[in-house]
Parts: sequence; C-alpha cells; structure tokens
Amino acid sequence: MKLFRVAGLLFLMALTSSCSDTPLNSPYVEKSGSGKVIYTSFSERPKHLDPAKAYSSNEYAIIAQTYEPLFQYHYLKKPYQLEPLLANEMPQVHYYDAEGTRLVGKIDDHEIAYSEYQLSIKPGIKFQPHPSFDLALHKALPKTWEGKSIYDLPLKTRTLTVDDFIYQIKRLADPATQSPIAGLMANYIVGFAEFANQQSALKKQFPDVTKSQRLKSKSLEGVKKINEYFFSIRIKGKYPQFINWLAMPFFSPIPWEADEFYSHPFLREKNITLDWFPVGTGPFYLRENNPNRRMVLTKNPHFHADYYPSDGHAGAKEKGLLNDAGKRLPLIDQVIFSLEKESIPYWNKFLQGYYDASGVSSDSFDQAVNFSAEGDVGLTQRMIDRGIGLQTAVTTSTYYFGFNMMDEVLGGRSEKTKKLRQAISIAVDFEEYISIFQNGRGVAAQGIIPPGIFGHLAGEQGMNPVVYAWQDGLQRRSITEAKALLSEAGYPKGVDPATGKPLVLYFDTMDSGPDSKARLNWFRKQFNKLNIQLVIRGTDYNRFQEKMRTGSAQMFMWGWNADYPDPENFLFLLYGKNAKAINGGENAANYQNAEFDRLFEQVSTMENTPERQALINEMVSIAQQDAPWIWGFHPKAFSLYHGWYKNAHPNLMANNKTKYINIDPVQREQYQQQWNQPVYWPLVLILLLLACLAIPAYVIFRRIERSTAL
Repeated sequence: MKLFRVAGLLFLMALTSSCSDTPLNSPYVEKSGSGKVIYTSFSERPKHLDPAKAYSSNEYAIIAQTYEPLFQYHYLKKPYQLEPLLANEMPQVHYYDAEGTRLVGKIDDHEIAYSEYQLSIKPGIKFQPHPSFDLALHKALPKTWEGKSIYDLPLKTRTLTVDDFIYQIKRLADPATQSPIAGLMANYIVGFAEFANQQSALKKQFPDVTKSQRLKSKSLEGVKKINEYFFSIRIKGKYPQFINWLAMPFFSPIPWEADEFYSHPFLREKNITLDWFPVGTGPFYLRENNPNRRMVLTKNPHFHADYYPSDGHAGAKEKGLLNDAGKRLPLIDQVIFSLEKESIPYWNKFLQGYYDASGVSSDSFDQAVNFSAEGDVGLTQRMIDRGIGLQTAVTTSTYYFGFNMMDEVLGGRSEKTKKLRQAISIAVDFEEYISIFQNGRGVAAQGIIPPGIFGHLAGEQGMNPVVYAWQDGLQRRSITEAKALLSEAGYPKGVDPATGKPLVLYFDTMDSGPDSKARLNWFRKQFNKLNIQLVIRGTDYNRFQEKMRTGSAQMFMWGWNADYPDPENFLFLLYGKNAKAINGGENAANYQNAEFDRLFEQVSTMENTPERQALINEMVSIAQQDAPWIWGFHPKAFSLYHGWYKNAHPNLMANNKTKYINIDPVQREQYQQQWNQPVYWPLVLILLLLACLAIPAYVIFRRIERSTAL
C-alpha cells in the first residue's frame, strides 16, 4: 500500500506544479512581489561600505547606489562628461598667487599657487531613513533595540547641508579612517595634512572623545563654509583633475550623526558600523545585509528629484536608450544581490531567467558568443532564440605584469637590468594569453594608457618599439631578439654566471585552483623560452599585500580600473612619489625616473591640448624603454542581458548606473515560464515502474494473507 501512497504523492506534486505560476526550480526562497526588481549576485563580502574607505568594484556596486557625490558622469554622452548631481551647478574655479591675490585675465600656470573651487548644493535634499537621525535614540540604546536589524529601530531623516560635505572631507583626513586617498589629497587640499596631524594628537590626548566630536571641534583650513548651501575647497597649485575626484564616492556627504550613532559601544559589540550599514542620499538604501546569503537595496522613499536623460550620444535613440527620457529616477524598486561563489551556477540561473544580466566566463563563452570569419563578434543562435542581447567594450582598464624596481636582480635603471626586463617583455606573449585565457577578449597593451582615454595612440604611432616592430601591421619581436638582449644583460642562454645554472626568478601571486594552475604553467613556459626558471610563490591575500607594501615581491601581476577618464589616473601608477614600498602609493612597481616624474608633474596640471599629448608621448616612451611593466592587456567587457532589462549601456565611468535601469517584470515571468517547463516523462516512467512493482507485490501480499488466514 505504501507504493500506492508514493505514486499518489508524486502525482499530486506534478498536478500542483502545473497549476503554480512559480517554476519548481526557482532559486528564490520567498517571492519578491511583482514590483520592478533587479536580480544579480555577489561572490564575496565587500570589505568596505564606508565611502571614505571603499575603492573596489564590488564595493562600488553597493555604495554608488546608496551615496551620491557632487557630480556624476552623464549616462549617455560620449566622450565622458561631468554634470551636477548633488551640486546645483558646475563649480566656479578661481586662481590665486602665493600672496593670496586672485589672478585674473590671462594666467600662466606657474603663477598659480592655489585653485579655489566654489561649490553650491541643491536645496531640500534629504538623507535616507535611518535611526541615527533620532538623537534621543543614541542615548536609549540598547533598551530600544528590537529584532536583528538597525531598520527595526525608529527611522528618521534630515535635510542635507554643506556641513555634511565638510565633515566627510575631515573624515578623509582623519588617520583613524585610513582612507586610501588620504596621502594623495594631502598633496592638494590646503591644510589637509595639518588637520590629520591635529586629529592624531587629539585622539591620543582625549581617547574617550568620539570621532564626530573630534572632527567637529576643529576646522580644516582649505575647506570653508559660506552658508548652508555654498562652500569652497582650496587646493595647492592647479590640478584640473580635482573635479573628477569630486565625482567619486570618497567625497559623498556623511552626516555626523551616523559616526556618533555607530560609536555606541552596544553597536560596536555587534559589529554594526558605518563600514557595513551606509547612510547616504542615494536612490537606494541597504535594507538587508546578510553576507552569507543576500544583500537587498530598496528604493529610498526620500530620494530627491532626478530624471532620466533626454539626450545622449549618436545612436542612443535608435538603440532605445531614450525610451524613458524624462522619467523620475530610479526606475526600479529593489536590487537583490544573492551569494554565488561559482560562475557555472550563476550562468545556468541567468539562462533560466533568474538573473537579469551576466558577464561571459571562459566556461560559457562558446555557448554565448560566435566569431565570424572576419573576426566580428556575435551571439550564438541559442542566445538569439532566448532574446538575449550583447554589449562589448574595451574597458578603461589595464592588467600588467610588474617588476619590482627595488629588486637587486630585476630592478634599477642600469643597462643590464633594463635589457633583462626588455627580453622578458618580448618573451611573455600576451596576445597568446588573451587568446587562451580571455577567449580573445582583450587588446595587447602598448603602454600604460588604455583606449578611450586622452593620450592613447593607436597603430604605429602608439606601438611599443621595445616589444614590437611595424611590418604591414604590428608584429611581436622574435625570441632570437629577446635572447640577444638577455646575453647583453649578462645571462647568455639564460644562464646566471654566478651559479652556472639557469637564472631563477620569482613570481608572487594570490592565484589558486585549477584555472590558475593552467595560467601559472603558461607563465613558466614563457620564461622557459629564455631558459629562465620561474618559481611561483603562491600566497593568501593578506600576505601578498604585505609583500607589496614592503617591496619584497620580485614579480607580480596586477590591474587598474580608471577612477576618472584622464591619463593622469594611469600615469600616476608610475610616478616616483607614489611608490608603494616607499610612500604607500599605487606605484606597485616602485618605479623611479626623474624625467618621467618631472613630466608627470607638468602634465597633471594641463588641459587636454596637443602640447599635453606631446608630453604624454615622451612619458610613454620613457616607460616603454625602462620596461617596469610587461604592459599586458586592456580587457574587452562582454555583457549579456535579457530583453526585460532595459537601458543597459556600457558607460565605464558611471558607477551609479542602477538608477537608470528599467525592468519589465511581466516579460521576465513569461520567459521563466517558457524556459523552465517541468519535464514530466521521468515522472510518468517512475509511476509506470511503481505500478509494475506494485501489482506483483499486491498479489504476493494477498496470497500470504490467505495462507495466514488458513
């Protein structure tokens, strides 16, 4: 009889599933409703959600939606163009000489001692709902604590003022914050370094005083409040790129109440901090934060008036990117980030319609993308049948293989070490790397500046003559030439004269796992072309970072995404004063070249002119010859998105793109129903099998029953 019960249960399950609107394979535990929701994922917990500290793409996926700086990049215009966000208008910039006299008329750059940015903000903007704005609640904790989330507490808001911007700049300067841009800003904002020293002294002198009390008690010389909606920032010299920094989350306003709220011992014990629970003015707030399961951004009920752009680049209208022109932002209600540690499960759920957009990993590349005989990129028929779209773009990023210029074997600027680096640069074939490990999604770099950024030159003009020659196009120099350079470096046939054995070099990396093993073996083969033995030193993240900070790594591979669309943001990666092991900057190779540095300081104050281009060309040439990096490649981003995911646009500078996305939930539900139909034939087969087993079993049971009765 039990077999019949099982069969009945299976039949009931099949009947129930056929009547349900939710497919059996839906990965969502609870239904999120019929609102406009973006479904995406995260693979690891963001380390920082405090805009003064955050500096990586997975962190910006959250904080750029919850915080807002003064300016933003226009979503649809090319080239990239800044526009006001929290600012009421673009800044007025005034120049002053060393005596503080304002300069007018035609001004030579060498006359400028200070630049002053006059900034105004939009009135009436409110912060997201948050308990920190209830000052009485600060004192009432922990008695008022209910539930597990800070959003179970009473929520309030208040109006944004310039004090919130000034307070955040003070936070950047405060050594206790440990902002990654503090060192850079100390070079520019007047009084920044002095304020930092002052705060360090105050913290030692008054250890029980809260951070907000410390910061509010002192002024920062270069930042002045004019009134509730106007303030100024004075910087040293002329630095046109400063406005780009004002468009980054670092300069988003922070209310002092948030720091005061999170300083409560009860919250600190629970590890509830500003670094994990943001308080901003953005279109969304972080309503749920469970790093072991999911993170949820919810529409900010107090979000200010902000509208989808009504103009864009040529072709924007034809691509449907202006269909929502003039509509109030954001266009969706929620963003749900689910934890996905592996790419294959994410890809399968994307195909099933449970994620809205996806990158293209190596595992799924052949399923998604076709290359024509002419090299054109297109979608496979399978993707076309599902109504999936494709976007491609060469990113404003660079991945490079770095040499530690402090190393005795590879570093320095002697002819011997320079030729050794040049020989290795020729041998490590990054075109092959792109083909094997990137599925062709990349462009071999010729220098430090990627395509799409002023200063980048294409073709023969931009070629790296150390590694390539121009012969009916770009041609990598031969291994024979690399071996000749190696001999000139003092290592004939790759042999170290000190040992009589092949030269041994060390590559420090955080890579691990099967995919990494293939990549690391490939690097060994590249060095083996020169008879150089490459030793891989694998390590964890913290140990690797420590090696980079101390300059003890010999070779490494790293990447850089543009913070803003200016060549200075890449050239500074080789600026001597930014050497990581010396000054804690982003010059991970610890490269030092006085002429390069002199040109950098000149270029960093210039507008984009032919004169600036000429100086950049000199800098690129110097770096190509010195070869502190193997220049690596600039990745090509491939993005797939479903038909219900509207307004997708590859703006590589805009971090706050989520507010522009629109969702058609009805189209998504129809797709999920179409592509997740239950397969019933295995169930029918099981039922038939159970029936076949049940009949003989029932006959035997009745016989036993009769014989027992007799």
